[in-house]
Amino acid sequence: MTEQVEMDEARRRYEFKKALERLEAKQGAGTELITLYIPPDKQIYDVTAQLRDEFGQCANIKSKQTRSNVQSAISSILARLKYYKRPPERGMAIFCGTVQLGGDKSELECQIVEPPDAVNLYMYRCSSTFELEPLKQMLEEKFVYGLLVLDRREAYWGFLRGNRIEPIGGATSTVPGKQRKGGQSAVRFARLREIAINEFYTKVGERSSAAFLAEKDYFERFKGVLIGGPSPTKEEFEAGNYLHHEVQKRVLGLFDIAYTNESGLAELVDNAQDALRDVEVTKEKESMNRFLKELVKEDGLASYGEESVRKNLEIGAVATLLLSSGLREVRQKFQCEACGYTTERTTKSKPGERTGDLEIGNCPTCSAPLAMAGESDIIDELTNFADQSSAKVEIISDDFEEGSILMTAFGGIAAILRYRTGY
Repeated sequence: MTEQVEMDEARRRYEFKKALERLEAKQGAGTELITLYIPPDKQIYDVTAQLRDEFGQCANIKSKQTRSNVQSAISSILARLKYYKRPPERGMAIFCGTVQLGGDKSELECQIVEPPDAVNLYMYRCSSTFELEPLKQMLEEKFVYGLLVLDRREAYWGFLRGNRIEPIGGATSTVPGKQRKGGQSAVRFARLREIAINEFYTKVGERSSAAFLAEKDYFERFKGVLIGGPSPTKEEFEAGNYLHHEVQKRVLGLFDIAYTNESGLAELVDNAQDALRDVEVTKEKESMNRFLKELVKEDGLASYGEESVRKNLEIGAVATLLLSSGLREVRQKFQCEACGYTTERTTKSKPGERTGDLEIGNCPTCSAPLAMAGESDIIDELTNFADQSSAKVEIISDDFEEGSILMTAFGGIAAILRYRTGY
């Protein structure tokens, strides 16, 4: 049940992100694309009253075409708002206007988006593009972890946002080596060295704490801090309470790592698997690492590429289907109305592109023009295949190394098999 909830959430994020990409690609000829954000506590009759007022103000627009297009968009929005007594539970966003299709073609489009999080502002805006920043902010990961790696020579800190590691900053120390120089006594040298270590730890604690506490919605989003480094450095630092007290009480664990520069942040995440077992990046890494291990085996249970994975799905051989969140392709079906010939193809889908307008070609049997018989998103289609054989589906982000490999090396489509096949 938990896996199904996680899958549904991953699919919702994918669909939401894809919808924003399509909206972002749309352009108007002038300031005639309307963006309307309605928070859940806004009265619909207040919104319609403003829209009617804006409709009247359109008479001042000098361009006849722009005036007509804006009035058409407002009328379209008003017609849709008639079906709402109140805004949805999380509010709504409406994007409406005459968008350019290329050449001299244009079309009035109107889309209502019910966002994953509550809309916290009211906005009416006319521009040549849609205002999407409030919705883009909702794509940010809900939970954030602080990362800190250090030894007595250097330190580095950053964030783990969902499955993306974000380096922030670092510091180097002036702590002398263990061998004293000149005529200093051993006791004096040791004391000076301890002072330098304490100063370095204090600097690291202050700077990293400032970065962590500056995180937006710290008390809601910030889940804790992972500290990495060699022993006894990390233990000394943690025990000395050098972090701000609000950060100190959120330390999740100490982990042995070899590197304390920027690359040490990734090593820390890898070594903190148990502490991060509920974090998306860990689960995605585990699936990708299992696939890569199967791939190098002589009799490994791995399949990649659309054609191979599709055939394995058709015979029910797929245990786990791995799909890149960066996939932007559609599966199109064509039919010849003259002789009944049918065929399918997978096509790259660019944000905002109307795939149905692409050149289709002629029937190879009778040379009559082929007609579009349907199309679906490649992730939707392959997921439906997987559901039929109870295969697990994981949408893998390309924000980390293994996820990027899935997209660049394997075309964004791979699978771990139940048994070996000839495909």
